[in-house]
Amino acid sequence: MPTKAGTSTGDDFTDTLSDTAQSVKDKVTDAAATTKQKVSEAGRRTTDKIDEKRGPAADALQSAASTIHEKAEDLPGGETVRSVAHSAAEKLESTAGYIREHDVRAMLTDMGEIVKRNPGPSLLIAVAVGFLIGRAFRED
Repeated sequence: MPTKAGTSTGDDFTDTLSDTAQSVKDKVTDAAATTKQKVSEAGRRTTDKIDEKRGPAADALQSAASTIHEKAEDLPGGETVRSVAHSAAEKLESTAGYIREHDVRAMLTDMGEIVKRNPGPSLLIAVAVGFLIGRAFRED
């Protein structure tokens, strides 16, 4: 049968253990909140930087489309080649317009919808992009 002192020591140990567990839980919660806030801030900064570059990127695509349209008539290969060149230029123009009209959040939403509708091709594209990025950063 435990003594009164033994019971008190057991209760003290349980209280200390409980306090320690609560302290660890509070620290983990605080660290998670801080990390979440920092990630959110980094995401906002990244989004803002990308949004700043949308105009120049759209202008570059539009310029490339104009150049292709201008040069298409001089390409060898006949009407088929000229038609393909003009079609490519029109796609660039369309992309430039999309970039001008949609911010990063809208583009990510659109991309998410495309991935949901086409998961297989999306996965293949992701693998290919990952492979190319890996090769770009590989040290030989």
